[in-house]
Amino acid sequence: MDRLSGLDASFLYLETPAQLMHVCGVIVLDPSTMPGGYGFAAFRDEVDRRVRDLPEFTRRLRKVPLGLDHPIWVHDRHFDIDRHVHRLALPSPGGRAELAELTSHLAGLPLDRSRPLWEMWVIEGYDDGKVVVFMKMHHATVDGVSGSNLLFHLCSLEADQPPIAEPESHERGHEPSQSELLGRALVTTFTRPLNAVRLVTPSAQLVTKTVGRARAGTAMAAPFSAPRTSFNGTITGHRVIALADLDLEEIRHVKNATGTTVNDVVLAIAGGALRAYLLDRDELPSSSLLATVPVSVREESRRSGGANKVSALFAKLGTDTEDPLERLQDMAERNKNAKEHHQAISADSLQDWAEFAAPRTFGLAVRTYAGLKLPEKHPVVHNLVISNVPGPPVPLYFMGARIDGLYPLGPVFHGAGLNITVASNNGQVHVGIIACRESLPDVDDLVDRFPVELATLTAAVGRKKSPASIKQARKKKAASGG
Repeated sequence: MDRLSGLDASFLYLETPAQLMHVCGVIVLDPSTMPGGYGFAAFRDEVDRRVRDLPEFTRRLRKVPLGLDHPIWVHDRHFDIDRHVHRLALPSPGGRAELAELTSHLAGLPLDRSRPLWEMWVIEGYDDGKVVVFMKMHHATVDGVSGSNLLFHLCSLEADQPPIAEPESHERGHEPSQSELLGRALVTTFTRPLNAVRLVTPSAQLVTKTVGRARAGTAMAAPFSAPRTSFNGTITGHRVIALADLDLEEIRHVKNATGTTVNDVVLAIAGGALRAYLLDRDELPSSSLLATVPVSVREESRRSGGANKVSALFAKLGTDTEDPLERLQDMAERNKNAKEHHQAISADSLQDWAEFAAPRTFGLAVRTYAGLKLPEKHPVVHNLVISNVPGPPVPLYFMGARIDGLYPLGPVFHGAGLNITVASNNGQVHVGIIACRESLPDVDDLVDRFPVELATLTAAVGRKKSPASIKQARKKKAASGG
């Protein structure tokens, strides 16, 4: 019996018709590399062959009686690939605008919980003969790292080679009876208070340490300290998607010239893009926007089960800073403090506390929260979510077709209707933005600013402003009272 972890199950409980908890991916393929050429039937059959032995693709949910415990995964004995892989075509001319409109609609459709929680839409007629795969998987099934690992089961390093990762053998075991599920749920219910007691002391110690870091100025940014923007309210189920491409070598050039990291540069680009976007609309807050940045704890976690092994840190994006290099240097310094602070937190703390999410009350609370429009009444927790997913440095082939673009897309939440995810792939950084349509209808204008911000940073680096000279200029400014 494969019970969902509390964190995995939480993504089920958080889901409402407006707050959909699946993650998506736009994969742009060049079918000219496929041995034998592209044909939908052969493509679907090959997908079927590769996913048959992967539990993440062939298991479905089963609820526990009376909702006393988190659901379990069971093998779908009626698994049918035609229920999951679908075929569509873009209207001519089949450019990025048409692709964004179609994928935005697909992203706003919930997954059917009576079947394995994934779908694949094969979209033909894009950009002079290219094929696009739009993939959806529920967050209860994958996080960023496990999603990337699953992709390797579908990809190869050469067009005519087998997948990078062959599926491991898994014993399906027996499907438990209702009485067995009820018995296990009762045991979990009665032992839950004991587990809560064990978490209180380390959590209290963490609070004490955080207060100390805050006094020393080395704590990460605090939640509920974000300014309010037009995309920080109650969301609807409508989605908009926008895509952009950045040159990884150009980002590395900025990184090397400033002594920062790729992640620092990506966050600084996002901060600059958001600053320009809000400034043009006369909506720029006086204080910096605050982003939640998911962090994988897969290597540090002591837990063997569960698909999601993540934590999060909070990062100010420097939208209140005009100078791009100063914004980047501030970002690097704050990120260093945030990482040190985050490392002091148990890798399993979020997963441990998520075990106490009650199926019925959690879902009711989320619906009440949205129904009363509470996200618009309390201080803003965070403005948006930003993820950076490292990808392959070499070309990958999806069912034999070369991957030309790989754009991941995360969920959006009540109170934070914008999600930005970037992924590196074969020398490029692909930017995927998804938002609530009513909160951020002109998402194209935002994504178009990412290449502009990278060019601005590159030009600033070309003027030979080093991190040391930036700090010196800031000290001079402070000394003069400016």
